[in-house]
Amino acid sequence: MLFAPTLVGTSSGMDLVAMPELYWAFGYPFAILLMAVVCTSPYFVCKRRHWL
Repeated sequence: MLFAPTLVGTSSGMDLVAMPELYWAFGYPFAILLMAVVCTSPYFVCKRRHWL
């Protein structure tokens, strides 16, 4: 579950030329929201399939 935020954070953090945070006002909130959605979605999928 923690692989996705690491992937999103490193992909946007390593690209110093085209960082969405620099030119778009909602860059950081969008990245954090994306990380939260990607982290919580496997939990709900597993919960729905009764794996948890």
